[in-house]
Amino acid sequence: MYFNIQRFSTHDGDGIRSILFLKGCSLACPWCQNPESRSEKHSVLFDERSCMADCNLCVGASQGIERDGDTLVINRKQIRDDELIALKRVCPTEALTVCGKEAESDYLFDTLMKDKPFYDQSGGGVTFSGGEPLMQPDLVTDLATRLHDADVPTAIESCMHVPWKNIEKAAPHIDCWLADLKHTDEEKFLSWAKGSLKRIKENFRKLAPIAKRIVIRVPVVPGFNDTDQELQQIIDFAASLESCKELHLLPYHTLGINKYRLLDMPYECSDQPLNNPELLQRAQQYASNNTQLNVTIRG
Repeated sequence: MYFNIQRFSTHDGDGIRSILFLKGCSLACPWCQNPESRSEKHSVLFDERSCMADCNLCVGASQGIERDGDTLVINRKQIRDDELIALKRVCPTEALTVCGKEAESDYLFDTLMKDKPFYDQSGGGVTFSGGEPLMQPDLVTDLATRLHDADVPTAIESCMHVPWKNIEKAAPHIDCWLADLKHTDEEKFLSWAKGSLKRIKENFRKLAPIAKRIVIRVPVVPGFNDTDQELQQIIDFAASLESCKELHLLPYHTLGINKYRLLDMPYECSDQPLNNPELLQRAQQYASNNTQLNVTIRG
């Protein structure tokens, strides 16, 4: 299952890239900017501002949707899989949309290859993103292998919170790992992201000797990891990985908040972006003084 292909991207890897966004994630980070990617199944988004009160086309298309006066009531758990096809095309204003498409390897490969001249000219390629793309290791490995055979460089954005066998399967065909390291404290990570930091660290240690390139990404989130000590501990761990020479600090922003409203999900993180450039500069200076890492701030 995937939900978007973003073409002509100049982020998420070198050069001009196509980004394939896959659905499903094994973490529940409250600051996630793509909450529609968390579920491995279809996600229904609804923007009441665009809904026409006298239109009931979606009500007739699904038993999980009903009209209460001018309000549309959506029970996402009651929407059947066979109703999703109709819901994808029934709303005339696109107030109601369905996120997620069945992944067909041949179609995705052909689509990604359309921009090969731009990859070749710019030193770009294809990046697998999500969600957590390695929750679909067979699809990622198949596509990455075919792209490599066609001389297209590959990158992957991963939270590393998957079984090692998923990583090991794809690793020979990935040129660059854009991998998250959000914290070094197991208890705090579990409390916030609902995952095992031990698994992530073990995966990093196993990947380091075989990866071609690892770029560690650190979302700097208020109340979670926005102290000098926490960032220094993350930098120290990154510096211990032999194939990691780069680390990106990503200051927290709130651009994804509206998606939570569309999904009828609570947003449990700060409603204000991180505004502490001095903290990021100190972390950058710490890395320069104490490690061989090249640390950059990506705003």
